[in-house]
Amino acid sequence: MILHTLSAAPDTPACRECLSVATQEDAILLLGDGVYAALPDSAFLAGLLNTGAIVHVLQDDARAAGIPAPASSVRSVGMSEFVALTVRFPRQMAWF
Repeated sequence: MILHTLSAAPDTPACRECLSVATQEDAILLLGDGVYAALPDSAFLAGLLNTGAIVHVLQDDARAAGIPAPASSVRSVGMSEFVALTVRFPRQMAWF
């Protein structure tokens, strides 16, 4: 069980590598430039969801990027939920 923090833009090698290792036991948190993958029409979002991992997006970063409503399949979380994810998933991998 790994928490993948994905702060790279969807079209980067880091995102493709994250897709190749994430599993259904993992969680993926989109932050920074990674929030663009949470757009409802993002081609990269389908790949994220196909990993089976639960996909989250950091609310503050999404709003700062002009994404007021991420795709319905993505869970929007605040900082307290981010902290809870780090407790639930003691193994973490940062992708940037």
